[in-house]
Amino acid sequence: MNFFSALILGLTFIAGGIAQKKLGAPWGPVVGVLGFYLSCSPRILKEWERGILLRLGKFRKELGPGLHFVLPGFDRLAARVDLRIRSTTFSAERTLTKDTVPVNVDAVLFWSVSDAKRAVLEVERFLDTITWAAQSTLRDVIGRTELVGMISDREKLDQELQATIDAKATSWGIQVTSVEIRDMIIPGALEDAMSRKAQADREKEARIILAESEVLVADKMRKAAETYRSDPEAMKLRAMNMTYESIKESGALMVIPSGMTGSFDPGIIGLAASSFKNEAAAGEG
Repeated sequence: MNFFSALILGLTFIAGGIAQKKLGAPWGPVVGVLGFYLSCSPRILKEWERGILLRLGKFRKELGPGLHFVLPGFDRLAARVDLRIRSTTFSAERTLTKDTVPVNVDAVLFWSVSDAKRAVLEVERFLDTITWAAQSTLRDVIGRTELVGMISDREKLDQELQATIDAKATSWGIQVTSVEIRDMIIPGALEDAMSRKAQADREKEARIILAESEVLVADKMRKAAETYRSDPEAMKLRAMNMTYESIKESGALMVIPSGMTGSFDPGIIGLAASSFKNEAAAGEG
């Protein structure tokens, strides 16, 4: 009983008492029965609700939010339909993919009623109907999709499910907003095999990258060797630079008379620098 029903019922008792005093005893009960009948009339619908009103079993009109009065015995509020977006979970257990792999898939459906009249008058228990339709569609889509495609492109699978379910539900006065796959479970043995394959693929890519790097380094070294072979002065400058770097790192000192630099072999200078560096390292140890 809502506020307006209680108000009408209270006014009925007052009016019945007044009628009984002024008009006589029979009018009191008559006013009381009439007031009780009217107190059963008010109906209040919330902002997000729509009501389906039947009069003598026939559709009368769709009620919007607010206060409405129905005639008990003649009118019937067949249903209150919530127009807000709802979320419904559904699943497909041990469903075979196109490549015959059994999977368990859990998904969630976001939908709302767009036409309350059609949802109530044309569908029996539309909530159960949309759930079963979503589950059967999920099984059908899984059966047409390979496992690799399901794992790698879930967004495409979600869009396909949404479009297929919405095409069915539109005629029922229901609009499907989106479908999202929450979880996908595959057999444990297959999961281990896929994990090993992924690890092998990553190792293969790493080896290929390393080999390509070696090829690039060898090519650069070959070009450097050709440059040093055609230009001995460049080789001497490189050897002197290596000597300087080695002495700088080890903190040693090498004194070479200026007149003797032209007669030194670059290889000997590099070996001397390396020996200085090794001796310095041994002294620190």
